[in-house]
Amino acid sequence: MDSLVDLPPLHLRWRAGRMEGLRIAMVAPPWHDVPPKGYGGIEAVLADLITGLARRGHDVMLIGAGHSVVPGRFLQTYERAPSERIGEPLPEMVHAARTHRLICGLDVDIVHDHSLAGPLCAAAHGVPTVVTCHGPSDGDFGDYYRALGEEVSLVAISDNQRALAPYLNWVGTVHNGLDAATFPFRDRKEEWVLWLGRFHLDKGAHLAIDAARAAGRRIVLAGKLTEALERAYFEEYVRPRLGPDATYVGEADATRKRELLAAARCLVFPIQWEEPFGMVMIEAMACGTPVVAIGRGAVPEVVCDGVTGFVCKTTEELPAAIEAAGTLDPRACRQSVERDFDLGVMARGYERVYHRILPPPASVPAENRHRHRF
Repeated sequence: MDSLVDLPPLHLRWRAGRMEGLRIAMVAPPWHDVPPKGYGGIEAVLADLITGLARRGHDVMLIGAGHSVVPGRFLQTYERAPSERIGEPLPEMVHAARTHRLICGLDVDIVHDHSLAGPLCAAAHGVPTVVTCHGPSDGDFGDYYRALGEEVSLVAISDNQRALAPYLNWVGTVHNGLDAATFPFRDRKEEWVLWLGRFHLDKGAHLAIDAARAAGRRIVLAGKLTEALERAYFEEYVRPRLGPDATYVGEADATRKRELLAAARCLVFPIQWEEPFGMVMIEAMACGTPVVAIGRGAVPEVVCDGVTGFVCKTTEELPAAIEAAGTLDPRACRQSVERDFDLGVMARGYERVYHRILPPPASVPAENRHRHRF
């Protein structure tokens, strides 16, 4: 992550001769409420980021679909989030068009866009735009972000994601964060292990079952199972493996998710792709629960091997790591999140990005401007 050295001592900026917070238009994807009722990693991050920025004196206006329970003003593009239409292009396009019209009517310093189609309007609304890349940065996504050129400033959520596409217009790396205070810490764990996420071959739920079974541990699976691709994967790879020692409990809402994460012996995270981050890892660690993961994507940046979990090279290493997870100190897991992934850390990271692309106003006397070296 970028160093704090050379940043202004205050997170505020000069405006009309005095320091004030930034006015930020924060754009959510159109698929879920903010925060989400169930699955919705980006929306959960957004809720905590807005809270963190508001605590630091910034005026954040959220543009999204459905409902919102976050500080500041909420501007709605859909009365109800069209969650059942995830993957269809038109809701994204409608959301982007409505978002652009809303931004044109706002007096903001910066637009921070977390949607996919929204950045296409960046040049038209004429406000400096930051885009957080929450998904892949290579392949077709890389081609898309490259085509946007310098109209948007891209932020990676891990160094690994950024390294996969070094040619993009990156202006910083900011790890995702959460409000650790909203996750219950529990130092005495139960004997079963947990898999939590979206059912997809890349997420490896079937590998988690195999590893838990090889370790002689019962596994509980909780996750999103709504899209056709998810259902097809579940029927082919997961359902045949279910049994007394492997149970699916449905999609967990925010309360149930915290209960499961706090109670489990460990979280098993056997990803099969270059996951840009993996929110469930820091959610587990915030509850004092270690993570047993395949070391791809951002895993080595999140999990401290032998301290907050185990980073495995192969699936064959998972069963032994599941057993060894019981020897780790839950307090070290919690402290890691509070130190490196709390919402305040994330908010300060984005402040660095905002300062980077917003030079001091010309009206500010030169002697009062802070000089940056990036």
